[in-house]
Amino acid sequence: MATIDEELGQIERDIRQLKIEYDQYFGGGRKRPPTEIEWRIDLLMKKYSERGGDLKSGQRFRFNNLNQTYAKYKDIFRKKLKQKEECTVQRHFGAAAKAIEAERKRAAEAAAGSTAVVAETSAFRMTCSEPDKESEKVEKLYHALITAKQQAGEDIGKLTPANFAEFVRKKTKDLQLQKNCTEVEYIVEVVGGQAKLKALVKA
Repeated sequence: MATIDEELGQIERDIRQLKIEYDQYFGGGRKRPPTEIEWRIDLLMKKYSERGGDLKSGQRFRFNNLNQTYAKYKDIFRKKLKQKEECTVQRHFGAAAKAIEAERKRAAEAAAGSTAVVAETSAFRMTCSEPDKESEKVEKLYHALITAKQQAGEDIGKLTPANFAEFVRKKTKDLQLQKNCTEVEYIVEVVGGQAKLKALVKA
């Protein structure tokens, strides 16, 4: 039986695949919309919406961000499906028409991006003194960084819980020795479209 983290990972992968297949469908590369993936995501979303009390704080944070991303995509897909069904999407040909289509695409992406900016404005903060004994704090920080990188469209393939925990352990110890401090405050935020992780010394 899959764990909660494994199922949240499955939701994340399915959302990415759903966007790819919807783009193919709207572009004419698929005959039917990807309803099977959408149905699978809906089932898991409903499951964890009803079982919110079973989630740890880090898992709940991750689920809420996935839920927001999925809701944003569903709204975009619904509007495009309506246009397609009503035959309001016009196909243009020639260089000038391609330029028009490109401009529309950029405008749509900017509109989608503006929705994400709302979630990017608040920074995640966490104070740490002994990372080895504060695994739940480190896990929350990890999920906050993953979420910020996803919102910024950055690659997260090389980032794992293990290597991130080791990074936080070493960074905290180094700063404590260099600055003769007890606590280190970590801040995750998206600045200028890029995910940032800052470490600040606390007295």
